[in-house]
Amino acid sequence: MNTSVATPETPRRRRSWLFRAGVVAGLLAAGAACVGLFVGYRIWREPLAFYETLTRRALAGHGLAQRELDVPWGRLVWWEGGNGPAIVLIHGAGHQAGVWAEVAGALVQDHRVLVVDLPGHGASDPRQGPITADTLYGGVAALLDRLRDDSPVVVGNSLGAWLAMVYAQRNPGTLSRIVAVNGGALRSDLGGYSLLPRSREEARHLVDGLRDPSSPRIPDYVLDDLVEHVGDGPVARMMGDLQGLEALVLDGRLGEITDPVDLLWGTSDKLMPVSYAERMLAELPRARLTTIPRCGHMPHTECPDRFVAALREILAAEPPAADVPADAADRTAGAREAS
Repeated sequence: MNTSVATPETPRRRRSWLFRAGVVAGLLAAGAACVGLFVGYRIWREPLAFYETLTRRALAGHGLAQRELDVPWGRLVWWEGGNGPAIVLIHGAGHQAGVWAEVAGALVQDHRVLVVDLPGHGASDPRQGPITADTLYGGVAALLDRLRDDSPVVVGNSLGAWLAMVYAQRNPGTLSRIVAVNGGALRSDLGGYSLLPRSREEARHLVDGLRDPSSPRIPDYVLDDLVEHVGDGPVARMMGDLQGLEALVLDGRLGEITDPVDLLWGTSDKLMPVSYAERMLAELPRARLTTIPRCGHMPHTECPDRFVAALREILAAEPPAADVPADAADRTAGAREAS
């Protein structure tokens, strides 16, 4: 029978091993604390940049890969993944592809999903200087022209909806459907809100106009970050070409859009209220309106679950027909709430 005899060194060795393990655990804990402090500092100091990083990583986590295309002004970047009918997601002014992360994660299960960074936004060029209206439209056209054979669905929010409608007006019959989310190609006074806030108070006023009162309140440090960077951000860079943007307005010409259009609207939006959607509804030959209560200008980020449910219901239904009643009230699909 084998026996082990404790030597005077054994307890010492055991204590030494325990000491080393404690040191390693302490270092790991300290490292984790440092990482936590760094992340916390970045969230506080650069919340918008952190949000962009986080949401773009989420796109990758959902299986979408970043792709790019050479265009006259540099490169156009988009994210792509999944198989099935093609669906293109286009964000609004000042945002980037990552704002669609939760929606893309749901759609990629049964669609080929493409999420674009508009020119001058996200990773798409131009990274500095003015962003002209022709460049904005050119970026959308460059991507959609590649998908002509696929007859994609285009889901655009705000500026993204505007550009999608201009593309449909100039290229009839190439899209299977447009889903315009709180945006369009008619002139608007933006409800008197400034898109370039110069103070925390102005930023608070703008953000409150974009969201439902019951939604979580945006922290002051996020508003401060917005004010700090808005002057050299994409929105300010676009404002240098107001004449070019005016040329993309389709007042009196929405009737030229023959592709079906679903208007999907957060009803709490004060920047682009439901009355704006109803104006488009009255002019578009093939359109219907679906409203999402208790959501604002960006329902895909403010209430993504209910937005996805409403979008899926829209995509499962037949496109709006050309012989729908002319009365806008009869063409309203009504409110849909997440169960």
